[in-house]
Amino acid sequence: MVATVTTTSVDAVEDAREAPSVGTPPRGRLAAPGAVLLVSCYELGHQPLSLAGPLAELRRAGFAPVAVDTAVEDLGEDAVRAARLVAISVPMHTALRLGARVAARVRSLNPAAHVCFYGLYATLNADHLLREHGDSAISGEVVAPLLALARALDRGEGFEGIPGVGTARVPAAPVLGRGGTLVPDRAGLPPLRSYAGLERDGVIVPAGYVEATRGCHHTCRHCPITPIYGGRLTVVPRETVLADARAQVAAGARHITFGDPDFLNGPAHALRIARALHEEFPGLTFDATVKVEHVLQHRRVFPELAALGCAFVVSAVESLSDEVLLRLAKGHTREDVVAALDVLDSAGIPMRPSLLPFTPWETLDGYLDLLRFVAERDLSGHVDPVMLAIRLLVPPGSALLSEPGADAWLGDLDAERFTYRWAHPDPRMDALHAEVSAIVEGATVRDESQPATFVRIWDAAHRAAGHPESPFPSPSVNRRPPPRLTESWFC
Repeated sequence: MVATVTTTSVDAVEDAREAPSVGTPPRGRLAAPGAVLLVSCYELGHQPLSLAGPLAELRRAGFAPVAVDTAVEDLGEDAVRAARLVAISVPMHTALRLGARVAARVRSLNPAAHVCFYGLYATLNADHLLREHGDSAISGEVVAPLLALARALDRGEGFEGIPGVGTARVPAAPVLGRGGTLVPDRAGLPPLRSYAGLERDGVIVPAGYVEATRGCHHTCRHCPITPIYGGRLTVVPRETVLADARAQVAAGARHITFGDPDFLNGPAHALRIARALHEEFPGLTFDATVKVEHVLQHRRVFPELAALGCAFVVSAVESLSDEVLLRLAKGHTREDVVAALDVLDSAGIPMRPSLLPFTPWETLDGYLDLLRFVAERDLSGHVDPVMLAIRLLVPPGSALLSEPGADAWLGDLDAERFTYRWAHPDPRMDALHAEVSAIVEGATVRDESQPATFVRIWDAAHRAAGHPESPFPSPSVNRRPPPRLTESWFC
């Protein structure tokens, strides 16, 4: 069953313990430089905001944390041995799998260190994490409880009972509430050139990353945001977002990714930020994620967004099967996908769909229909091949656990892999998933073009369906290769 979403406010965390005044340095166990170690393992190829946000608060409070992004740099033994608090960011499943390995290494090298997991997947998987890998878990608006934890450990106080900080004995609800006003502190993080850039017409420029909102008003059943935020939204102050973007432009960014789960959850807020950025940096481009539903609801804003520098929109299409979309509570239909694509085409903004083609409800015919849609609409250059290999993850706490009929497809929890097992009722789909995954992995190694990889996936899927000679359709439109980030998205 899905746990009821109970939340604690950020104010409650800040009021829970008397905090030292800003600028008064810690004097206890965490006073030394590097006694607090923040670790990110993977954040979709961008410089980790999950490090920059806590760095700002911890530094203002007088701590001298060290931050390491293991996606692009090594985590040295000296840094691990010096730490008294190791906080590992786990905003997504891949990061969680990697973060568990980091925690095991910390336990081996420095068993006295307090290990905290923070991010979307921390409290979802708290039972296993706090039994096998760590001491505490924080989700939601993580900065205030993480700072409260650091202060308690510094003073040698017990940390159980801090609002938002879950332990093996005292589970904690996610902390929700207002967004922080401190500008993320990116000093000491790897430079932007270490991360994915924006490629347009063969030219790659550095890309930055900001969030104008966190959480989401929508409650798609497969989304990990749903059990944490429960349909609530945290708005980051406009000046905080702009200051963070400004700092990244100064560091070389020529493109900004808005990492909000949905940029138009707060359309007025989003437009004000986009307008202000364009006024200050007319040549700066950006991308954003927008639901199909919001593309249609706010169709009038897209010509302006294009004029303000929107290079492309990511939209969680997921499937073209109305049955699958209904099961996922996506809020759109196949017909809506077609309409949203037309809206973005009219505005001159490419859609880069995100997909979830392997679910218990998708059929092989449905997968073939998806491929034909991509081919006929000349979208093979818009769809990262990995999107055609994404398989449903069902973490603990997922809203899918209460989906009617879940017992028919849901297997046991694989706690070490942080997901429930499931098998497709059609074995051909599971076999196809394995084959498509291998095709995508090989294409990445060879640096194969997206259209070429798509043709190989097309052939594999039609062989699986017993139609090995199925001709590749001629597209009804001809699209230019769209801008893209140089690292493919996956969860």
